[in-house]
Amino acid sequence: MQAIPTIADFDAIARRVFDNIPQPFAEHLTNIVLRVEDWPPQEILDHFGMTSPYQLSGLYQGVPVGEKSLWAPPSGKGDRITLFRRPLLAEMAATGVKLEKLIRHVVIHEVGHHFGLSDEDMHRIEDSVAD
Repeated sequence: MQAIPTIADFDAIARRVFDNIPQPFAEHLTNIVLRVEDWPPQEILDHFGMTSPYQLSGLYQGVPVGEKSLWAPPSGKGDRITLFRRPLLAEMAATGVKLEKLIRHVVIHEVGHHFGLSDEDMHRIEDSVAD
């Protein structure tokens, strides 16, 4: 029987993905904090109108690259990408998608938000390059 991946396991995979994002994109990712938590906070779920913590596997919080301004005061929190381990484990079990592929998908999706892409934009891009 295989051990359930820990937060540290998720973090290691996510950092490998993050570290392999090519230039010129990578140069805009240097100040992003990457975190892994078990569950999304209830206030985040409420904000998005979600009724189950399983509905959110990753989250970008910050100001997208195209909206940043040299004259705007810093938000104080910085840009963050958070992966939620338990929803991702449930998705892996339900879909059979390998953990590395699932984490790669979520990290790249959240990086897309950092560049100002909407969910619809990313779905169109993913559909155009589907396996």
